[in-house]
Amino acid sequence: MKMSNWENMSVHIEDYLGFIYLITGPDGRKYIGKKTFWFERTRPPLKGRKNKRHYKVESDWKDYYGSSPELLEDVERLGKDKFRREILILCNSKWELSYYEAKMQFDKEVLFDDGYYNGIINCRLRARKGKR
Repeated sequence: MKMSNWENMSVHIEDYLGFIYLITGPDGRKYIGKKTFWFERTRPPLKGRKNKRHYKVESDWKDYYGSSPELLEDVERLGKDKFRREILILCNSKWELSYYEAKMQFDKEVLFDDGYYNGIINCRLRARKGKR
């Protein structure tokens, strides 16, 4: 099994859906994003049935370096060992992943700061009344 080089990774991933992370480059530029531990896959229905069968497989989180083309170009050019990857928050739902990623990006004003690779904040959330 290939080990990841994520910092703060001391939990069993089976207990969580994903995480919010921070990647810091050698020049101090940062990237805030989210990643799931699992991909959902489907199989065709069993004979005589109509419903598809769903199952999960581990995602590529161990090797993941974000979705920013600029960041990925720097990782390729400078080498993966030059970048620090930290897990900031572990999340149990897609809602939590989207909420905390957007919250951290807005709090850090990543779109206004040249010190961040982030070029877009993309989220769509519905209120979760009564849940906390």
